[in-house]
Amino acid sequence: MKKKRAVVSKASCVACGACGNVCPRDAVSVYKGCYAAVDPVKCIGCGLCSMTCPANAIRVEEVFQEEV
Repeated sequence: MKKKRAVVSKASCVACGACGNVCPRDAVSVYKGCYAAVDPVKCIGCGLCSMTCPANAIRVEEVFQEEV
């Protein structure tokens, strides 16, 4: 089963919090004021965070999960 998930480049992230503000599932938060962190359980891979990021530090990738 394919699923999409947001992935953050910690080196590029400026910790502005824009991604967390637009996430419909509250899956993105700024970790200790340093970089954005994505909760893989909450993330639905919608891409809003990626489109909003001013530093282009977030991309959406396909991940594979085994069906339960």
